[in-house]
Amino acid sequence: MVPPNAPCPSETPGLENDPGQPAPTPERAPRYGSGGIGLWVRDLLISVASSVLIITFLYQPVRVEGTSMLPRLEDRDRLFINKFVYRISAIERGDVVVFRYPRDLEKSYIKRVIAVPGDRLRIDRGVVWVNGQRQAENYVPEEYRDNRSFAEMVVPDDSYFMMGDHRSISSDSREFGPVDRSLIYGKAVFVYWPARDAGVVH
Repeated sequence: MVPPNAPCPSETPGLENDPGQPAPTPERAPRYGSGGIGLWVRDLLISVASSVLIITFLYQPVRVEGTSMLPRLEDRDRLFINKFVYRISAIERGDVVVFRYPRDLEKSYIKRVIAVPGDRLRIDRGVVWVNGQRQAENYVPEEYRDNRSFAEMVVPDDSYFMMGDHRSISSDSREFGPVDRSLIYGKAVFVYWPARDAGVVH
């Protein structure tokens, strides 16, 4: 079937009808029947399956509860954590991680890694020293600092010393000690809600 107002083969400029030749067969218009719906359903299923795999093995959405990680993370912020990254790379100082609370494994905490296994750490009236070097900690605003001290210690093997950025209200390794590696299950990577807080977590 030829679309309306389209030139017929006999009206093509520069050509004449040849009665001895069969008229060219017009191209068929694409059909969008059950096959098209099937492809759409297939693509949808692939997308859903991919999303499930990504969330299950790579990323997981979590919600922040509390204000111990202010100013970067606010109460009820939604963010993605990467659950796979620490299978291929080491946990580093400065990482913001999610772990099971050592005193109640049903709860999860989000804190910043301050010292890693083998580090010599002490806190002198709120100033953090690691391996004899004072830490700048630009992520802790002056109004969120405190004057608490912590006796010098060497972080045990397979353990990490955690602290919240809002030092004056944070419950962290100064209270419950270093966190065992087996309790850490993700790295905070991106805040997606609310929009005003959206962005990479540093």
